[in-house]
Amino acid sequence: MEGSMLWFNVEKGYGYIQTDEDERLYVDSSGFAPGHEPPARCKGAAVTFERQALEGDPRAVDVAFVVQGDARRARLRHSRGGSSL
Repeated sequence: MEGSMLWFNVEKGYGYIQTDEDERLYVDSSGFAPGHEPPARCKGAAVTFERQALEGDPRAVDVAFVVQGDARRARLRHSRGGSSL
């Protein structure tokens, strides 16, 4: 599934993800994929994840941040008159 980080409190170790299907999912520090620990400011960051239904509220697991830097650099090159690949 895909969505975006609503917010994540690094000190408390939990936060929420807004799915593309408009569902709000809980995520804690153990729910992130290796190498995808949340930075202090990740509000609005695009993520992929799996939805897991446990007792109580559904939660997100295997959360990974989507790298979007290449698309942004291409837009900047194009807006400056550079060649786009």
